[in-house]
Amino acid sequence: MKEWFKLLKLSLNGSRQSYVSGSIDRAIFLLAVPMVLEMGMESLFAVVDIFFASLLSTEAVVTVGLTATVVMLVDAMAIGLGVAASALVARRIGEGEPRQAGMVVGQVILIALVFSAALVVAGWHYAGDLLRLMGAEERVIAVGTRFAQIEFLSSPVIVLMYALCGSLRGAGAASAAMRSLWIANGINILLDPLFIFGLGPFPEMGITGAAVASAIGWTSGVGYQLYFLYASQRKISVQWSDLIPDRTYLSRLLNLAVGGTGQLLIASASWIFLTRIVAGFGSEVVAGYTIAIRIFIFTLLPSWGMANAAATLVGQNLGAQQPGRAAVSVWRTARCNMWFLLVIAVVLFFQAETVIGWFSSNAAVLNTGVSALRIFCLGYGFYGYGIVIIQSINGAGDTQTPLYLNLICFWLAEIPLAYLLGQQYGAIGVFASIPIGESLLAILSILVFRSGEWKMSQV
Repeated sequence: MKEWFKLLKLSLNGSRQSYVSGSIDRAIFLLAVPMVLEMGMESLFAVVDIFFASLLSTEAVVTVGLTATVVMLVDAMAIGLGVAASALVARRIGEGEPRQAGMVVGQVILIALVFSAALVVAGWHYAGDLLRLMGAEERVIAVGTRFAQIEFLSSPVIVLMYALCGSLRGAGAASAAMRSLWIANGINILLDPLFIFGLGPFPEMGITGAAVASAIGWTSGVGYQLYFLYASQRKISVQWSDLIPDRTYLSRLLNLAVGGTGQLLIASASWIFLTRIVAGFGSEVVAGYTIAIRIFIFTLLPSWGMANAAATLVGQNLGAQQPGRAAVSVWRTARCNMWFLLVIAVVLFFQAETVIGWFSSNAAVLNTGVSALRIFCLGYGFYGYGIVIIQSINGAGDTQTPLYLNLICFWLAEIPLAYLLGQQYGAIGVFASIPIGESLLAILSILVFRSGEWKMSQV
């Protein structure tokens, strides 16, 4: 027990560690703990806003749900950049080149700022049209347009947050990424009720206040990340000169980011399509589905911490010319993740009514949410394995293979199933397509990983 607490302390304090030698289980633990906590805090973003929105109205819940679905596209591009950054940084660290890793991070920041500027302009001007495109009713558009505008206005810090978290994880500075999410979410939780309900000296802004609180939280988290990178100079060396465009690293990052972004765009677009199908069943069904999806994300995101740990171990060990150690790390992490999610699934399945009831007392919303959540739980074991394997292939620098797997599973399997089952069984049929598609992705990714081609990736 004493040794366990010692390892826990090491994992959280951010001290320099080697992940390419010594015990594999120790390396997994040291990386996974802060990464799981990081993703756990990120998952709170998915439920905090929806919780406070549920205290306002059904329209507010629908606004958050539909806007979040569109903003998933922004997140997809940001996470794709983070995947590319993590793979390149991890490989350079594994090769013993922290200065080169710092140059990668500088180019990541440059890409993030240029890309997000376009999102701000487009999102601000077309927020209402995007909600209408998603099938929102006019009363929802009236309530939610300003909320959506502020969400898009936050694009620069959202993109930077995801991209820099990927960079820090690749460098093995998992505790710094964790702390940035703690700061961002802590501030969001504190400010949400103040801005939404106008407590004390704060103005009452309704659902718009949730977007303002999130924006302030994201900005604070990114501020910490930049402080860590430019002031602390611990695990990775970043200098102002690294912001000067470098054709070689820009090309490498963009090539990897296209695959990483494509994966998330395919997945996000499938969620948008699913939400659009569900919207045809009415606002109450959309609200129940939105709550269930937020809980699904809340419980799933911490397991991404395990997956990110595996990706870092793969990148660094390939850089150190140890592909065998990389493979063993992935299989062990995947098994742990599977058992973790199976436990979560059992609890959620039998307590679904209680959990959904925390967010809505509306009978129609409650019934839909409970049904959706229980159906999602049926695929949790597959999610656990699939997430780790997919991220590990990304961590090796092969972002194209997971792209094709996502295309097959989500657009050739899940979406057609959602439409057909929705026609036959209503919203329940749409919900059922989700665990089917995710389980297929897990099975195919395991088969691809066993082939070993990922070991040959050069970045």
